[in-house]
Amino acid sequence: MTVVDMETAIDGALSDGDSLYLGGFTHLIPFAAGHEIIRQGYDDLHLVRATPDLVYDQLIAAGCATAVTFSWAGNPGVGSLRAFRRAVEDGVPHEVEIDEYSHFGLTSRLSAGARDLPFVPLRTFLGSDYPEVNDNIRVVENPYDPDEEVAVVPPLKPDVAVVSAQRADEDGNAQIWGIQGEIVEAAMAADTVVLTVEEVVDESVVRSDPNRTVIPDDAVDFVVEEPFGAHPSYAQGFYDRDNDAYLEWDEVSGTHEDTLAWLDEWVHGVENRREYMEKLGAERLLDLLPKRNYATPVDMGGY
Repeated sequence: MTVVDMETAIDGALSDGDSLYLGGFTHLIPFAAGHEIIRQGYDDLHLVRATPDLVYDQLIAAGCATAVTFSWAGNPGVGSLRAFRRAVEDGVPHEVEIDEYSHFGLTSRLSAGARDLPFVPLRTFLGSDYPEVNDNIRVVENPYDPDEEVAVVPPLKPDVAVVSAQRADEDGNAQIWGIQGEIVEAAMAADTVVLTVEEVVDESVVRSDPNRTVIPDDAVDFVVEEPFGAHPSYAQGFYDRDNDAYLEWDEVSGTHEDTLAWLDEWVHGVENRREYMEKLGAERLLDLLPKRNYATPVDMGGY
């Protein structure tokens, strides 16, 4: 495993027409990777994500996507994803096909993909309209009880997943604390995995706290050290969520033209994440740093 820069990782992992999963549930969303994908001009991507938020709105506005598989889409705590809605309702910049699930339905698909299962049963779709509008959700007879029906969904195996963690060693053994969401399942289900971390640490650091290691090196194809790579989402222990950015997006994405202007300034107008951070400014970044430590040190014991 070799640690590479974001440009090299995305270029080596992704191709036009791939299915792409950007992991992270409010936490550790790989925005830096999303911006690099836009800069490199990929198209015909099938975007997959639980809770697509700003990063997928940006990819859709940039014309990178022709299909989206998702569960709930919105600007968290603010409102709609305006670019996503324009694509679905008005075909701007072009039409996108949608494949919608509940959170549990989509993460169940991902879990089935990670475990190489042919399908996974779940009860929550019964009594809803989902099976009527989504052909991938089937209602079948319970093989152990012919009087009962159960909903099933197929496995989800993205071509590429980009997942973030707080830290990893050079081999890609990744450690996460805080909300994991579906990050681990995405890494295990995808054919190719790009791991972005706030810092690359020595193997001895990872071995000193093995309980935090949730993604093993054999699941990872590229390791990228990218400080503030999840901004404006957060990385617990490194920086907080930039709530102002989510509020600002609701305004700047009001029209397709304004959205493209934002992308020109904040994505195409910077060469990489370092320039993006410099543009944000030290005062804004410092304001996002944690103000206090809550965790008491734990004695893990030893040999």
